[in-house]
Amino acid sequence: MTPLARLLVASQFAFNIGFFAVLPYLADHLGGALGLGGAMVGFVLGLRTFSQQGLFVVGGALTDHYGPRPVVLVGCALRVAGFVWLAFAASPWSVIGAVVTVGFAAALFSPAVESEVAREALRVEQAGGHRRTRTLARFSAGGQAGALLGPVLGSLLLYGGGAGHFRTSCLAGAGVFLLVLAAHARLLPHTAERTASTEQGGAATEQDGAWRTVLGDRRFLLLALAYSTYLLAYNQLYLALPAELDRATGSQAALGWLFALSSAVVVAGSAPVERLAAGRLGRPAMIRAGLLLISLAFAATAALRALDGLWAAASFTLLLTLGQMLVLPATRALLPDLAGERRLGLATGALSSLSGVVVLAAGAPVGALLEHDGPAPWLLLAVVPLLGLVLVPAQRQATPREPCPPRTTRRRLFQ
Repeated sequence: MTPLARLLVASQFAFNIGFFAVLPYLADHLGGALGLGGAMVGFVLGLRTFSQQGLFVVGGALTDHYGPRPVVLVGCALRVAGFVWLAFAASPWSVIGAVVTVGFAAALFSPAVESEVAREALRVEQAGGHRRTRTLARFSAGGQAGALLGPVLGSLLLYGGGAGHFRTSCLAGAGVFLLVLAAHARLLPHTAERTASTEQGGAATEQDGAWRTVLGDRRFLLLALAYSTYLLAYNQLYLALPAELDRATGSQAALGWLFALSSAVVVAGSAPVERLAAGRLGRPAMIRAGLLLISLAFAATAALRALDGLWAAASFTLLLTLGQMLVLPATRALLPDLAGERRLGLATGALSSLSGVVVLAAGAPVGALLEHDGPAPWLLLAVVPLLGLVLVPAQRQATPREPCPPRTTRRRLFQ
């Protein structure tokens, strides 16, 4: 990988360590130490998700306009401030302000980093290097490694329980993001100056045109809908899987082990799976193959749950994770072909925001469906990724590419 790609992969790793050291334990802190009711806890958690996923499109648009560097730096600074605020928040309104700050910070730095790693992967491919999906698979593996280690760090810091331990976890998360902020301020390259037309007042017109181009592109919208089916299915790790473990074993004690299994499989398997799949399939075919595996995850659970619920849960986790390892890098790699490099930030943010809206709208019906016992809910959920499989747009042939924006850099490391 190039030095910039290594920096971005390391960034995703650090982001997830800091995030997962705190957020998995937020609900317990809100309901326990702060004594908030269940409705308020659910509201706060939903607000965090909306302030992050729902506002990705804002961070993506800002990235296209100002470049990734300032957006990443501001996002990291907000995440530090949000975690420090959350560490000392004692009232519902203070908690809400801190959680919104934490979420909006990710809505800035995540689309900036994701779009930049896609650009860098494209540059490497165009220069005759390895496939762009390889860089993006490593990016996903870096994030999953952080997701694997973050909860371990959080559980160590929370050992003994209590508000003081949660405060320590929040401050540790803030410290991680402070280090990330310092590293990016030193190493992340500056983008080139804006063009003369933009400097003379054409920025608003350019942004309006970018919005119309991305959101008016039928192929992009089809990809967003297909990706929504993946995201809806993936969220069942947090909804359907715990419910199935409760039914089968009477507890959720195995849930942490299954999450660790998912993260470990991504970390160890992303590179070989990408080599095997990308060498034989185009990017749209990789997405379809991943969605097919995800559909099989639900179908296998429906078939196995009557025999052994724990094995059903393990097979669901494994097949869903394998599908994720195909869908994520291939989707990110397909975005530059649909949106162009100059609108990649907006496209990355819009993909997440549109998918988030679909998942939010489907959350209540899926929750009601899972209240019914038997294989029927799992078989119905197996249909969802199959719908996405049909929606994946074909790869455009012989499309002229926009040139990647030139860069000016501060350090020879990136020249």
